[in-house]
Amino acid sequence: MGPVVVTTPWTEPGRGLFSIAVAAELSGLHPQTLRIYEREGLLDPARSPGGTRRYSTDDIGRLQQIMALTAGGLNLAGVRRVLELQEETRRLQAEIDRLKTAARGRLAPEASPHHAALAEDRTHPASHKPTRKEQ
Repeated sequence: MGPVVVTTPWTEPGRGLFSIAVAAELSGLHPQTLRIYEREGLLDPARSPGGTRRYSTDDIGRLQQIMALTAGGLNLAGVRRVLELQEETRRLQAEIDRLKTAARGRLAPEASPHHAALAEDRTHPASHKPTRKEQ
């Protein structure tokens, strides 16, 4: 039998672990502020089967980011927009990475017939097309 792998709940960043009181203490905010952020759409903590808010380590990190943005002078609408743009950037970067991976898997640049034709055109003297000035 191989080694047993134990995962602790706090190593799963998105898993809701902390009550609102603990999350407030960890972030240095009042519990009511966390409720306001949730109502404003800045935060979406998990819920227990009984409906209790459960904050994850990701949520705590997001709270720290919200605090930094508000300390920098942004209001909650500005914070929301920054967070939306950051999420859109992450989504687009993931799509770019996925497309790059798919393109590499389909066709290596040096194996591309188009790439080979372009290389031949640049090196073959017969492929030179005279410009209007040369005619």
